[in-house]
Amino acid sequence: MNFRSLLFSSFLLAGIVCFGQDTEQQVIKDRANDPSQYKKPYVILISADGFRANFTEQHQAVFLQSIAKKGVRADFMYPSFPSLTFPNHYTLITGLYPSHHGLVDNSYYDISRKEFYGMGNKQKVADGSWYGGTPLWVLAEKQKMLAASFYWVASEADIQKTRPTYYYIYNEKIDMAGRIKAVKDWLSLPEEKRPHFITFYFPQVDHEAHTYGPDDQKTKEAVQLIDSSVNALQEALKPLGLPINYIFVSDHGMTKVDVENTMRLPKGIDTTFFTIPSGDALLHLYAKDASKIESTYEAVKKDTSVTIYHLDETPDYWHYKKSDDRFNRLGDLILIPHLPRTFSLSGRKTTPGKHGFDNHLVDMRASFMAWGPAFKEGLRIEGFENVNVYPLIAHILGLKYDEGAIDGKLEVLKNTLKK
Repeated sequence: MNFRSLLFSSFLLAGIVCFGQDTEQQVIKDRANDPSQYKKPYVILISADGFRANFTEQHQAVFLQSIAKKGVRADFMYPSFPSLTFPNHYTLITGLYPSHHGLVDNSYYDISRKEFYGMGNKQKVADGSWYGGTPLWVLAEKQKMLAASFYWVASEADIQKTRPTYYYIYNEKIDMAGRIKAVKDWLSLPEEKRPHFITFYFPQVDHEAHTYGPDDQKTKEAVQLIDSSVNALQEALKPLGLPINYIFVSDHGMTKVDVENTMRLPKGIDTTFFTIPSGDALLHLYAKDASKIESTYEAVKKDTSVTIYHLDETPDYWHYKKSDDRFNRLGDLILIPHLPRTFSLSGRKTTPGKHGFDNHLVDMRASFMAWGPAFKEGLRIEGFENVNVYPLIAHILGLKYDEGAIDGKLEVLKNTLKK
């Protein structure tokens, strides 16, 4: 498939026939880089949603295979638990585990606020009070370094009353060529107006892998679309002659599930006594009546098709215990289905591709590659946790941050840098 065909496919995948979506660039006026930032390098953080660690080879992402040999590639990157889109994109941009930054799931209940947060609720998504931590664009802007976002979870939100100088409200109407042009236009601005940190997000692999499964031809075509698009992006920016560093990541992997035999709630759960947001790989049970927690736990524990946890029983590497729950957003009980089955509270058939499961499962592994003037060449590294991307980017950009305020550690990835 040639690049023109891939671009056409991207229009279809992105659903460009949608109407009523805001496609205008948002610009915060009266901002400029401090002169001390002019000569700093540039970082473009690219996320391909659902791009499992082995998709590069499995689906023949030729450009990414070649560029990884010229830069740094990790065997894989561990997503944070739960291995879902919103929690992990916000982890990548804050260096905090989901239980520490507050986005504990794509949809959850905030006990203190007595409100639901859901990724489909545009008003909640744009409300900065839902988000903890300091996103990299906030870190940069507060140090008078301009940032831009062509989509990223929370980039539309007024976190700490700060948004990127340039950003787009998420929609799936702008074609790939338009997105690439926007980045080139940003980096063609005069020094005082040019963003040094840019986020760039691709949804296509996740869409197709959910709909058709991780091994399907449609998923392969989506992977190759992303592969060609990343190549097109860096080729478009080459003539600018800027010291641009590219970091390519994904938020999680994808696994094949049983589409026919979805699971309802176990019989031991009485919804009269629990609030339960929808989910397929993970359910939070928020008790309306605390006296029902233990009897429900004991009843469900007998069900061999699921695992139920008190918060003090969850695996340590999930960082998903009561002591981690800084925003009081985790359920009193956590319910996990046994793969390949998933939950469907409505009882409907599900799609063949899913994620959200234990973040140490092989199929949940995410991708990490990096190249550019800051990075060593031809370096292969072992798997690492995604919280460590934040301090790496802050270090490259020369941004100051409170090491004690994040979960990531610079030393994990410092050896990927030339100096």
